[in-house]
Amino acid sequence: MTAPGKDILIVGAGIIGVSAAALLAEAGHTVTVIDRKGIAEEASKGNAAALAFSDILPLASPGIMRKAPKWLLDPLGPLSIRPSYLPRLAPWLVRFWRACSPSRVEASIAAQSALMDLAAHEAEALFERARISHMVRHDGSLELYESEAEFRASLPGWQRRQNHGISFDHVRGARLADLQPGLSARFVAGTFVPGWKTVSDPFLLAKAVWAYAENHGARFERAEVLRLERVSGKACLIMADGSQRSAERIIVAGGAWSARLLSTITSLPIPLETERGYTTTLPLGAVDLRRQIIFGGHGFVMTPLSTGIRVGGAVELAGLKLAPNFARSKAMLAKAKDFLPDLRTEGGTEWMGFRPSMPDSLPVMGLLPGHADIVLAFGNGHLGLTQSAAMARLVTDLVEGRPPVIDLAPYRLDRF
Repeated sequence: MTAPGKDILIVGAGIIGVSAAALLAEAGHTVTVIDRKGIAEEASKGNAAALAFSDILPLASPGIMRKAPKWLLDPLGPLSIRPSYLPRLAPWLVRFWRACSPSRVEASIAAQSALMDLAAHEAEALFERARISHMVRHDGSLELYESEAEFRASLPGWQRRQNHGISFDHVRGARLADLQPGLSARFVAGTFVPGWKTVSDPFLLAKAVWAYAENHGARFERAEVLRLERVSGKACLIMADGSQRSAERIIVAGGAWSARLLSTITSLPIPLETERGYTTTLPLGAVDLRRQIIFGGHGFVMTPLSTGIRVGGAVELAGLKLAPNFARSKAMLAKAKDFLPDLRTEGGTEWMGFRPSMPDSLPVMGLLPGHADIVLAFGNGHLGLTQSAAMARLVTDLVEGRPPVIDLAPYRLDRF
């Protein structure tokens, strides 16, 4: 006999929220997704479109600590911290520094690898059920190096990926030129990852996943949630209009805003920050781009989409309130022109999104300690699209009372 479905509220209509809605609605639950803007209107809208299942190395690492001082000298470089935001950021930076220890890096890689394996399987299955597999490109990625020293410095990271079963091929000369014609001669080598995938457009993909969820009965409500509280023993959403909403299960998938929502219902530290990412989407035909190319030394990528050529990435730590600095977008676009001289840079659309980032590069996944009716699913940094189907599967396991398919201990909120 099938158990009756539960009444579920999901806070956040990004790719993680809509993916969770899809799996829960499939399973027969009554699902309502609440968001103040709309489906995929925040970080899921303009990101770099990667299904980066091989991206298992954490941002927090000894390598980043060596690079960071040089990067921080350039306000438009791969890593930037707004000076006015530094005092508020300091506690997160301390945890980030602690996460750079070798033992913690290895633990993070193991946990990230387990989540990525699940993500690859679950994404393929969800996209097939939703009949949107055609929105996934299987062209691989190409990471580029401007010097032999930069290439050699990358090798330990590739060895770690190889240890976790990730295939790649270091390339030079004619093979490099074949993988991406028109590159500047400054690039001496590259690494091709055949299993890397991208999507035709992340916004359109999220909309398609939502359409599948909606076909299974999920509903969307545009409204603003201020916080969570317990009222008469129940977890309740306190809405901006003064009303309250409760359900058998509440899923917090609010991205960069999740810590604010939870601050009144738990005293646990939630070291959630925002990797503000910038992109420029150029018109179709701006360049002959064969696959996603990664300029690791400069912290940005270029992606071919069905809707144009997207140039973007980098990390700016500046919180949720400060105005965007689109000079960062322009700086990346200028570099892209140097790296691919045939690139036409006119007619682009600039965008900035808030990536929800934890100090150890692992998301928060699991029940809120002390609250069995609240499920947490946020903090994936720049890997939200990549890990969305895995997060949805784990949310569904928790809602239905099944043992999660992977160990959730590394992702628990109380790990901090």
